[in-house]
Formats: sequence, C-alpha cells, structure tokens
Amino acid sequence: MLSKEQRDDFEQNGYLIVENVLDKAAVKKIRLTAEKDAELGEDVQINNNYEEEGIGTKLVYRDRLGDDTYSAYVRSRQLIEPMEDLFSEKMRHYYHLQMLKDPNTGGWQWHQDYGYHYKEFFYPKFVSLMLALDPCTKDNGCLRVLRGSHHIGRLEHQECGSQLMADPERIEWATRELEEVHCELSPGSVLYFHGNILHASDPNQSSLPRWSIVAEYVTASNTCVLPEVEEKLSPVLDPWDNKKIAMITQNNLPD
Repeated sequence: MLSKEQRDDFEQNGYLIVENVLDKAAVKKIRLTAEKDAELGEDVQINNNYEEEGIGTKLVYRDRLGDDTYSAYVRSRQLIEPMEDLFSEKMRHYYHLQMLKDPNTGGWQWHQDYGYHYKEFFYPKFVSLMLALDPCTKDNGCLRVLRGSHHIGRLEHQECGSQLMADPERIEWATRELEEVHCELSPGSVLYFHGNILHASDPNQSSLPRWSIVAEYVTASNTCVLPEVEEKLSPVLDPWDNKKIAMITQNNLPD
C-alpha cells in the first residue's frame, strides 16, 4: 500500500513514480518474451504523430486480456493495488500498449489520455500506468508531464498526424504556468498518471531502446457512455498474485 505522502503527491501533482515494483528477473522475462514474440512483431503499427515532419512511433495495441505475459502483469496485484489505493476503488482494464521506442523512433505531442476518451466515459476517473522495461531517460525520450496540470480539467483536442494533441493555445499557457518534469524510470519501476495530466515525449534519438508497457484503466464506478466500449472493458479486476503470474510468464517464455 502507498503512504499518505505518496497519495498526497498524486493528488497534488497528477502523477506518481513507484520505484522497483518488479525485480530484475521479472523484467528480464517480460523483455525476452517481447523480443521473441512473433505475434507482437506482426501486430506492430506505426503512429505518425506529426502533421508534416516527425519520427513514427512503434506500438502494439491490445483491448482484451488474455493468457499472455503482458496481460498477466497489467492485472497483477503489484501494479493494480496502488491504483486502487489512489482512487479508493476497484479498477477495470480498458486497453494496454506495448511501446517499442527503438532508436530513431518517435514521440508524442502534449495530450491528456482522458482527452482521447472522454466521449467513452462520463467521469475523468481514468488512470494510466507505464511499466519500464528499459531505462527511461531524458536522452531516449522519457515521458514528460506538466506537474499539476490535471487540475486544469479536460482540454479540447485536435488531430495531429495519427494522434490527438491538446489545444495549442492552452498548451502555451500551461507550459508557462506549470513545471515540466522528465519522468525518468529504471526498469521495473512504474509511473502512474491521472487521465487529465498533460504529458508528451520526445523522439528517441539515443542509441538505446526504450520499451515499456502502458496500460489504461477506469474506476469501477465510472459510467461508460458507449455500449460498444462497455463490451470491451474487463470486469472489475481481481488482481492476480505473484504465483499465478509466475506460472503464466513461465508458460510463455520463448524456447
């Protein structure tokens, strides 16, 4: 469980970094599985997140939970219980992404995750997590947030390439008013961030990869506005323990 100080930090800042949630052995198994996963390779898509010039972002999108290693971890007790603590509620899984930010692949414009999904959910009780599988540093394009920007509320968003970006005029104000923080992470650490916090990332122009798992959740009490989205949401999550995750992970290790 989180400390009162951690809960207060999240409430005030809109994000929280929890170090070393997974140990090195667990991260190594996830990373090895991803590297050898032929299905993952076939499902990679390139998001071109700029109107004109820019570097595409490699990712894999999953809106269902299966019996694979990645699904096991996005419903693990180690990752889920801190969110339950932050929101004083059970959680539901919406989707998760494999972010394959190899050298010379791209970044994201300033946006809010709830800015993408407010048409699906009535309340901004929306939270994302990023599980680092590689070192996430300023040099390789780690996530950037504007501290406390979730207090602004949801901004209007517009298309920019194959993504959405927050209203540029409001972003100009926000970057003047609020502190920009580079969320550097060690492998196995987790960044939790509120659905309304403004965040972005630069392209990875280093020689090192920055792979991660990003997962999106809503609180159990959030009202889903669209029936087709309700069909994709998981039931209220009963987090998995380490024993079950270890079994799934072992079964999915490549030969």
